[in-house]
This record gives sequence, structure tokens and C-alpha cells, in this order.
Amino acid sequence: MLSPAQTIRRLGGIARGSHLQRLGFTRTQLARLVQEEKIQRVRAGVFATHDLDSGIRTAAAHGGAVTCASALRAHEIWVLPDDDGPHVWMGPKGRVHSHDACSCTSHFYTGIPPLGYAPVEIALVHLRRCAGDEAFFAAYESAWRKRLLSKSARSRVRQALPASARWLVEIARPDADSGLESLLRLRTHILGIHLDCQVVITGVGKVDFVLGGRLIVEADGKENHDSETKRHNDRARDAAASALGYETLRFDYAQIIHDWPTVQAAILGALRRLRAR
Repeated sequence: MLSPAQTIRRLGGIARGSHLQRLGFTRTQLARLVQEEKIQRVRAGVFATHDLDSGIRTAAAHGGAVTCASALRAHEIWVLPDDDGPHVWMGPKGRVHSHDACSCTSHFYTGIPPLGYAPVEIALVHLRRCAGDEAFFAAYESAWRKRLLSKSARSRVRQALPASARWLVEIARPDADSGLESLLRLRTHILGIHLDCQVVITGVGKVDFVLGGRLIVEADGKENHDSETKRHNDRARDAAASALGYETLRFDYAQIIHDWPTVQAAILGALRRLRAR
């Protein structure tokens, strides 16, 4: 027979006392194991192993499941907001439990939170309510690219959004290389600008976007600035594109996230030049 600690570990490192009792373990046994420091009591009626993920432990102590940006980051999904402490799904009428150093953001949302992480599709819906359309769109495309959203899951996400926001799902694609690309495409879509995405140009390679047939737009992640080799390769690609008659605009993380008006002005100016030729 498995010990309570082994059973909890097989349940993901955390379990409700009521579940453990149904499996034959008594309250007295569980209390003794907590006293012996073989398992931990996260809050009344919830027990965990000592090596439980700290995010799950914090959410359980708060009274719910890890969700929103916190859950999406755990899946290595691209998330726009800065890390602002644990986001916890409490259910519609969950009770917040007092715990040490609480900096949690509570999400009172329909459904029964599990012990652990909210499903990706639910975390995405929570993210939109918490951080808005842009953050949702970038994370949604990132999750889709990572194959974490099945067709049925994408349909459920769409249904969970208000009707006024469902167009975000309808224009999403599974091939965005980064959240920066997703944000750039969303923002230019709002401006009524059409971009051809992930275009392969002979002699240049694959570029993020082509506008108007002759304007290349690249969204450079942080790794492009940390590698001299990548910077050199980018300059070589830009020179090859220029020889073929293309103009290249290249924007980094800080520009797209913090200085979008300058990015927008540069794109519109380049498009005007192309149309004037």
C-alpha cells in the first residue's frame, strides 16, 4: 500500500484531505505526518509534498488554482504583462485564505478551480479580463504555436469571450514566432494595413512581414541584441533585401512595447514612400 506521501506525490504533489480519506487515510494519520514533517499542510484540508511547485503552493494557500499570466508563463507561453505576483482562480464565490506574504491577484470566475494550474484555455480567458485584448492575443497565438490549444479548445475560448472580442480569435494564426510579431500584426490590422506573414524571399530567407510587396518589417526579440552573430546576420539579410529592391524596417522589444507611436509613424511613412514611387 502506498504511503500518504507517495499518494500525494502521484496526485501531483498536492491533495485534499477529503480525497485522501476516501483512499483510506485517516485524519489522525495525516495530522501525525504533518507533525513529523513528512508532508505539509498548505491550508486546512489541503496537504502537499515538500517539493511541490512554489506557485501551486501559494495559489493553494490563497484558496485556488494558478491562472492568468502566472499559469501561462509556467507553460512558457509569451505573456505581455510584467510578472506582478501570483494570479489565482478562486471560482465564482471562493474564499480567500490568509497566508504569509500574500501578493496574489484573485480571479473570481465561473467553474471549480483544480489544485494546481488552470487549463491553458481558462487561463487565456482570465488573462483577457485581467490584462486586455493585446495581452490575450499575443498569448493566444503563442499557445497555439506551441500546440497547447486544440481546435475544440480554441472554440471554447472563443465562446467564453464576449461577442465584441471574438474577432481576436478569428484573426489569430499559429505561426507567429514571438509575441512581438503578434502585437505588431494586431496593431497594424487595427490600422487597416494588410501584412503578408512569414514570407520566404529568395536570397534573403524568411522574414516576419512584407507590406505593399516591397516593405519588410521585422520584430526583433531580445536575443537579437544579445548576439553579435545574429546582429551580423540581420545586417547581411537587410543588405541582400535592399539589393532586390526591398526596404527593411527593424523594431526591437522596447520600441514595440513602449514606443509604438514611433513604430507606427515609421511604417506609415515607409508605405507612403512606396506608393509615391
